Order: sequence, then C-alpha cells, then structure tokens
Amino acid sequence: MNQLLYEIVGWLGFLSRPVVLVQCLTTAGFALAYALWLRPRLKARRYRVSVLAALALWCVLRLNGLVIERLGYPGDLATYFAQVWGAWVLLAVIRLLLLTRCPAKQIQLLYSRIIQPLFVLLVAGSLVNQLASLRDVAEIPLFPLFGSPLTTSNLFLLLTIPYFLVAFSAIPLVWLGHLLQRLFHFSHGTRAAGTLVLRYLLVAVGVLWLMHRVGLNTSAIAAIAGGLSVGIGFGVKEVFSNFISGLWLLFEGSVRPGSVLFIDGDPCEVRSLGLRAAVLWRNRDNAELLIPNQTFFTATTTTYTGSDSLRRSAVEIGAAYRHDPVVVIALLEEVARATAGVRLDPAPRAFLVGYGESSIDYSLRYWIDDPLGNLSIKSAVSQAIWHAFSANGIEIPFPQRVIHPPNDSDGPTPAAPAPHQD
Repeated sequence: MNQLLYEIVGWLGFLSRPVVLVQCLTTAGFALAYALWLRPRLKARRYRVSVLAALALWCVLRLNGLVIERLGYPGDLATYFAQVWGAWVLLAVIRLLLLTRCPAKQIQLLYSRIIQPLFVLLVAGSLVNQLASLRDVAEIPLFPLFGSPLTTSNLFLLLTIPYFLVAFSAIPLVWLGHLLQRLFHFSHGTRAAGTLVLRYLLVAVGVLWLMHRVGLNTSAIAAIAGGLSVGIGFGVKEVFSNFISGLWLLFEGSVRPGSVLFIDGDPCEVRSLGLRAAVLWRNRDNAELLIPNQTFFTATTTTYTGSDSLRRSAVEIGAAYRHDPVVVIALLEEVARATAGVRLDPAPRAFLVGYGESSIDYSLRYWIDDPLGNLSIKSAVSQAIWHAFSANGIEIPFPQRVIHPPNDSDGPTPAAPAPHQD
C-alpha cells in the first residue's frame, strides 16, 4: 500500500510541472467552454449538428497540442487528450449509425451499461500508462486477502469484473434468445426463462474464473464461508428460499416472464423473475408489483397463459319480457362477432339464464386472445349492445316500485273524536 502511495505522490509531482499544467489547463478550458457554452445551445438542434460541434472541439484540442509543440515544449499530454476525445466522438458517430438500424432502447442500454463504463476504464488505464508504467503499477502489492497477496491489478479485477459480468451478460444473451426463438420457434415465455437461466450460469462461471484468476485461496474462502453460513443462515434464509424458488419456477415453466396471472382480482403480466421476487405489471394503473418467488409455492395463483392465452369473458344484460328471446339472443351474438378483439372461433354464444323480477336475463359469452385487454373489450361489447338494443327498439328495463296512496274506496275514514264538555 505504501508503494502505491509513493507512486501517486510521484504523479502529483509530475502534474505540477509548468509545461504539464499548461496542457491540462488549456484542455480543461476548451472542454468547459464546449460543455457550458456551446453544447447547451445545440440541444434543440439535430444530433448531427452536435457531432459536428464535437468534431470541432477535437480539432481545437489537436491544434492546442501542435501549438505547444511549435513553441518548443513537449505536447504529448495535450495530444493524448485530443486522441481520447477523438475516440469518444467516433463512438458517438457509431451510435448515430446504429440508431438508424437498431431499436433505440437496446442501443441506449448497450452504451450506458457497457460501452461508456468500458471506455472510462480504458482511458483511466491509458492515462496511468502516460504517467508511469501500467505494468509496474499493476504489480504493486496492497494487502493479503484470504492468505494470498492482493495486487493493484487483482483489486481492479475484483471491483470491475462482477459489474461487467452482470451488465454484459444481459444484452448478448437477449440477442441470443431472440435468435434461438426464431430458429426453434420458442414461445416468448420460454425464451425469457432460458435467457435468465443462461445469465445466472454465465455470472457463476465468471465469478469462479475471477477467483482463480486473482489467485484467492479457495480453501480459506470455503472455511470462512462455512463458519459464516451458520450465523447468517437465519438472516438470508428467505432470500435463499426465494432464489431457489425462482430457479424452480423457470425450469418448471408454471410462472415465467410473459405469463398473465390473476393477482388481487386483476390480471397482471410477469415482466421478470429476479433473484428474490417476480416483477408483475398491472394494466389498469400501470403499476409494478413485487411478488416474492416462494409465494407461488405457498398460495394458489390463477394463470391465463398456462396452456394458451385464450380467455372467456361475459357480459350480463337484461331485456323486457315483451321481446322474443330468440331475437335478443341472435342480436347479442351478432354484436359480439362485430366487436374488435372478440374471437370468431370459438364463436360467441348468448344464453337465457333466468327470469328476473323486471326482465329476462341473458349472458353473452365470448373469447379473447389478450387477457390484459379484457376490460377494454368488455366495455366495447357493452357499448355495442346498448347501441344495438336502442336501434332495434329493445328495452333494457330497471326495477321500479309504485306506491299507491290510500283513497275512499279502501274503507270509511275514521271520524274525529268529539270535544269534551264539562
């Protein structure tokens, strides 16, 4: 650790030289002018204009290095800054080209989670190599860890590789899942489940490789983990149970991403199965629900996508007694067939289900493809029934109560009592 501190102090001494300070300050001045003055004025312009402005900044930085060298001073650091900015502009141009051919959301995730962090790490490593030998800095011992000396390079790997394993495994596996789905005609739920399992396996293999690469004493790690497992077992019991439950659900296939479950009276779509909980999306209020994975093993859950996504829905309606039930049933079935979202096979069916106090009760039953769209389709069918009944003169009665006041025919009116006399 002391050797690393001495190395950092040497870098500070190098950066305090006047020639180095001039290169750093001029570069920082041009960069601040671009970020605080020029870039805000180009936000409303097209993306290509911003790229041209970034290219202009690269030209200014490169010219700055040439001017310093022309004056007889070393301008390597200024040239390095220009090269770094040029590489960043090149990535921006590549991103612009990809946005014209690929979905914007995927490109944004690729750049924000992988490309940009990787670029920052590469720039940091190259900057260290400008100040000193990167190989010598990487071999500096810091402190022992599990019986093995931990160097600067090993610490860097321990801090960065897990992040890139989690981030990098997402996008390529998603693309691989789409490719396998096209080749083998998987369902969307099977593709998402397989992608998640492959991601867990890739992360696990990467962690094992990292431990071997860093040279950690696996026997010491196993002994410490065994001792801690008893103490923390009760604290992480639920987390471990949810994790195993999530993997079991994926392999079993009863609950997987894309499934539609009936939760608290509302249909919800399973968006993802995580390490601890499943994320469900509720359509009626655009809310996300976090359901622990083990809940699906301890509670009864209704699914609309177990074998297929078909769902039967129904609209209850009443018609006055004077209308012929055959005519009403035929009209209800015709309305359902003409409504968007209602399947023609199986065909809609209407039934007379009972005789009420003020109406004959009917039930129109039909099938839909999207369980999450049940409420909107049911509303459309109900409105179409109202308009069809109105156009054909069919009355939708409602309960009425008539109160008859008493009159003379009901009997003699009692006489008033005579006044009392003394």
